[in-house]
Amino acid sequence: MRKSLLSVALMVAAAACSTSSPTPSTVAEATPSPTTVPATIDGDVSETTVAPETTAVPDTTVGSETPGGATTTVPPRSLDDLVLEPAEAGTGFGASVLMVTPPGDDRRFVVEQRGSVQVIVDGAPPEVFFDISELVRFDGEQGLLGLAFHPKFADNDLLYLNYVNNDGDTVVASMLADGDIALQETLTEIIRIDQPARNHNGGMIQFGPDGNLWIGMGDGGGANDQFGNGQRDDTFLGSMLRVTVGPGIDVYEIPEGNLNDEVWAIGLRNPWRWTFDADELWIADVGQNQIEEVNIVDWRDGNPNFGWSIQEGTSCFGSSDCDRSGLVQPIYEYSHDEGCSITGGGVYRGQAMPELSGHYFFSDYCAGWVRSVDGSGNVREWFPAGTFSGVIGFGTDSAGEIYVLTDDGTITELRASG
Repeated sequence: MRKSLLSVALMVAAAACSTSSPTPSTVAEATPSPTTVPATIDGDVSETTVAPETTAVPDTTVGSETPGGATTTVPPRSLDDLVLEPAEAGTGFGASVLMVTPPGDDRRFVVEQRGSVQVIVDGAPPEVFFDISELVRFDGEQGLLGLAFHPKFADNDLLYLNYVNNDGDTVVASMLADGDIALQETLTEIIRIDQPARNHNGGMIQFGPDGNLWIGMGDGGGANDQFGNGQRDDTFLGSMLRVTVGPGIDVYEIPEGNLNDEVWAIGLRNPWRWTFDADELWIADVGQNQIEEVNIVDWRDGNPNFGWSIQEGTSCFGSSDCDRSGLVQPIYEYSHDEGCSITGGGVYRGQAMPELSGHYFFSDYCAGWVRSVDGSGNVREWFPAGTFSGVIGFGTDSAGEIYVLTDDGTITELRASG
């Protein structure tokens, strides 16, 4: 089934009009200064003053330490004996929210929320891959939020991005690359989604093991699921979307097995961030006022309901009792006694620390610790609270090594000590 951009816009407009919540324009007009709300903090949770975007240093530098992604296999140690240490891998980036690598490519692409992407090649200064800042609203949680390379990028030069445009809408678009630069004149809008508020934009996009493009969407923002999108399958908001894209496809197609047209799953509040690990889908979903959570599902097992806003974590939301039947229960959760806003990362599949294979890394924007959880729910804290300041993203390199991105423009590789 093919979808044109016009049909998508009409569907989303109808979904937005069906709610009895305040009109989108009323909510969207209350736009704060971009210097007051961090990218991964919900506006209804915290108002933390951060440095203005203009403090980002444009002439970025990369550390001269051993390049990331060491491929030397080391004998496994006991987890109890493993100690991690931070190793600076880059500085001077502007509000970097994600670092990704194309399949079979050693380059690292740093997504800057202001609307640009820089490419790092070991031994050389970073270079601008593209800059669409004139198309992007960089304000609080809004901005350029996602980047995904087609699985056959080496052959077709196709990449996809997720950003909030100047109207406050989420846009998923494609672009062609030519060597070390992306051809901005080839940018083609695929999906546009009306956002009734400025927060809970989600933003992560990734190609799944099925070859389709997956798009994680927040519930439309505000607070307390005020637009009622969490448990609806007829809106893109609060959902995980799945579409088929690529060469020879007009805009996109809808694959078999979705819940309702583009919607694959529902019940998400603000998935920041998520990733695939073989057939497992790991999602860090930002909570409301009490609980942050990590979920894991096998994407082949139907169309899950992640619970929002029936639940926040494993707790009933807004009531003392609720029907939990059919809802995904988090593999791990923590309360706001330990932080304020979860920042999800990636599953470790590198060779430098084989004892961590299968561990999903995550952090908290306010607390600054770094933890990992495995598929059995076993949690390890590798860095205590206060180690990092303002963790807004993670990244992996071509060797599967893990990096932490903080809002001061620093990229840090996590390495084994000794």
